[in-house]
Amino acid sequence: MAFLGVETSATGRRWVGPDPAVTRMASAMEQQTTLPPAVCAVLARRGVPAHEAKGFLEPQLRDLLPDPHKLRDMQAAAERFLQAVKQRQRIAIFADYDVDGGTSAALLLDWLRQMGRQATLYVPDRIDEGYGPNVPAMSALARDHDLIVCVDCGTLSHEPIGAAQGADVIVLDHHLGGETLPDCVAVVNPNRQDEDGALAHLCAAAVVFLMLVEANRQMRADGAKGPDLMAMLDLVALATVADVAPLLGVNRALVRQGLKVMARRERPGIVALSDVARMDQAPSTYHLGFLLGPRVNAGGRIGQADLGARLLACQNPLEAQAMAERLDQLNTERRDIENQVRAAAMAQAEDRGLDAPLVWAAGEGWHPGVVGIVASRLKEATNRPAIVIGLDGDEGKGSGRSVAGVDLGAAIQKLAAEGLLIKGGGHKMAAGLTVARDKLDAAMDRLSELLAKQGAGQAGPADLKLDGILMPGAATIELIQTIEQAGPFGAGAPAPRFAFPDVAISFTKRIGETHLKLSFGDGLGARIEAICFGAYDGPLGPLLEQHKGARFHLAGRLEINHWGGRQSVQLRLEDAALASETEM
Repeated sequence: MAFLGVETSATGRRWVGPDPAVTRMASAMEQQTTLPPAVCAVLARRGVPAHEAKGFLEPQLRDLLPDPHKLRDMQAAAERFLQAVKQRQRIAIFADYDVDGGTSAALLLDWLRQMGRQATLYVPDRIDEGYGPNVPAMSALARDHDLIVCVDCGTLSHEPIGAAQGADVIVLDHHLGGETLPDCVAVVNPNRQDEDGALAHLCAAAVVFLMLVEANRQMRADGAKGPDLMAMLDLVALATVADVAPLLGVNRALVRQGLKVMARRERPGIVALSDVARMDQAPSTYHLGFLLGPRVNAGGRIGQADLGARLLACQNPLEAQAMAERLDQLNTERRDIENQVRAAAMAQAEDRGLDAPLVWAAGEGWHPGVVGIVASRLKEATNRPAIVIGLDGDEGKGSGRSVAGVDLGAAIQKLAAEGLLIKGGGHKMAAGLTVARDKLDAAMDRLSELLAKQGAGQAGPADLKLDGILMPGAATIELIQTIEQAGPFGAGAPAPRFAFPDVAISFTKRIGETHLKLSFGDGLGARIEAICFGAYDGPLGPLLEQHKGARFHLAGRLEINHWGGRQSVQLRLEDAALASETEM
């Protein structure tokens, strides 16, 4: 039965409440602890037993951080890295051009700087060189360096790594591995075929962090002391959130601690980026994913590929400010390009049909730097895996995003192995590919077939999952603060949503072109402010603005609004349904 009787909401979704077993677990937790019912509901959904509830709300990194030796080649990687440091060998860092690659590079550059060492940073140009190591770059780096560390790339780069004649190579990565590995000193990757998958949720920056943990450990064994790694967790947190790694287990603790480090405003690059993004409160996963991450990415998407990594590693506040302002400008340009490509891609996908297992679009000259973002938008709009490809000459370069339960990276790798792609790889939720123009249709047909076997395309519009009911008077700042202790929330750990049943809207105001601000209450004195972003992009805005006194069930996520030095409760409204059309 639909939650609150909402079979079809204003946005066309069915509301789904907590599973009865979860509800029973939450009730038992409420009796055994002093926690509020809403917090117990959130913890029960996450499968936390009552006796572990208080420990879960205060996770300790030391209890959750895995032994680095659980990853194959870790000891060899750390030993060779330290050898280069001790012998003052020439080190190069070859990094991917996204946030995960930039933060991974910045971690190594920061660690080396504190040890009195430097390294050459190399980030390939997205358009001219594409993703990952290439033969010309690796052979050139090998001529001038003794060690090349590939971060957030390299696991499938057999030929380019083989071209690094005269230099040793270490790979620190998390992308899906093939049946064989490149011939190098070490490939540390939780998604190697011969790993057990227990740490498959780590991003590349977390793998780099674990390598530095092992390096510090080996230094301690020799009576030396390494840099303070806890102070570097702001970089790991940024990468984990921006790369949409699931916020489970150690990832949750890494992000939780990293947000605390970031709030201290000690890293000039992140301080400058936060200021240019006009962040006026303590950082949260929202800020990392939607304000900081896109700006770091902007350099790799449409500008200077290494700008994000250089900013994150920068120690000079004035230089950091200049780089942050440039990235902010590039991000604005990126949004304009993205909007043009998104409109064209959506129109093409609609013509092709949005009910297939795969939604895809390809266009002449579409910028390679925005196809991944547009694929993400198509996926969100259709609840299906999506591929968007920019065509140039005889080839197309594209990017894809997947939905829960569908492994896009494995399907792309299979397509490459079958010869339908020039190259391709990635992980479960995201992948990249290069395809010959004359094989485009055949490749997409085959990919659709492979994804259908995994269940893609069987779901309609995503149900709206709710954690329970709240009355306006129960939604306090103290409650939200306690709920936030169950976070941070993000991929794999969605922020809790609550329904406010049978409420009256007392005030509405359109904000800008598409947003709506409103107030609502239950008639018992308590009122809550709400904001609905993009309300006028769909039916929500007109429905609520023209409410004519009707009563509604409202659903969304609670947050604390900071304004003018004061805090207040705010609902980030996501959906609504007329109360008169449902059964209470």
